[in-house]
Amino acid sequence: MTESNRPPHVGVLIYPGAQMSAVLGLTDLFAVADSLARKRLGVEQPVLRVSHLGSTPDHRGVAALFDTHGGTGGDPDVIILPPSLGDPPSGPALAPLAGWLKEKHAGGAALASVCAGAFLLGETGLLAGRTVTTHWLYAGPLATRFPEARVDTRKLLVDTGDVITAGGLMAWTDLGLLLLDRLLDPAAMVETARYLLIDPPGRDQRCYGGFVPRLDHGDEPVLKVQRWLEANGTGGMTVGAMAAQAGLEERTFLRRFRAATGLRPIEYCQHLRIAKAREMLETTNTAVERIGWDVGYDDPASFRKLFLKLTGLTPSTYRRRFGVSRGRSARSE
Repeated sequence: MTESNRPPHVGVLIYPGAQMSAVLGLTDLFAVADSLARKRLGVEQPVLRVSHLGSTPDHRGVAALFDTHGGTGGDPDVIILPPSLGDPPSGPALAPLAGWLKEKHAGGAALASVCAGAFLLGETGLLAGRTVTTHWLYAGPLATRFPEARVDTRKLLVDTGDVITAGGLMAWTDLGLLLLDRLLDPAAMVETARYLLIDPPGRDQRCYGGFVPRLDHGDEPVLKVQRWLEANGTGGMTVGAMAAQAGLEERTFLRRFRAATGLRPIEYCQHLRIAKAREMLETTNTAVERIGWDVGYDDPASFRKLFLKLTGLTPSTYRRRFGVSRGRSARSE
């Protein structure tokens, strides 16, 4: 096969701790897409090439472990860094892989990560100045480890052209469909999504994420207030009361609280209230208006507006999607 008519090449990098179900799932997704596209186009030759890549035995390079076009040369057009089921990838073993990725990127390859794969991508230095996403649970650690990146976990996919990041563990399906649209055509993306019964890209990650407050900042007065809010709730809470609990002047408290948690006190309380509301929507049939009241909002409209802002869903839609009982006794919107 000549360079001019070679199929697009997707490489999946298997780093230490990589989630193999995602590696194989992506491989299957692309195999389905290849089969469907060939039937639609009426061609026999594969329209997509997939390879698995991993460290060489001496850990100084990267070699193909599997290739649908074995014996064929050429670098991948896109290299995917799958999720990790354990802790985000770290350690000296990443350095050779990061160097290899940076080299391939300089040669024209696009790089894509899923979930914790963003941490390996960050080791290349290519996240600096970019908006990126990862699993909502890793938002803080990723921002801490790579402070020059703009981490936005509200988004399930962030495509900056040469660098693509996807959110949670299963976001490899969204990434795979996005790459089909780019490497083949929109028809390939749509027919593959329809065949596999998965939604086309465009989902929002906010409705899946929980509020994970930063507790490792080392500011003891602020941590004291955080524990106090968790134990006593936020009903009727004021900045003055929180500052008094911290033993600080209000202006000093405001500055230190935001520096430690990344949020203003009022924003922090809003997140705590909405987290409680989510729990109630998931586990009870209590009316939406009552839940808003119970978590601290007298105005149902204000509660719904804030809930939508922080989760991307209305309270009733959230309950229909995530409620355990999915009962209908709650008042609908």
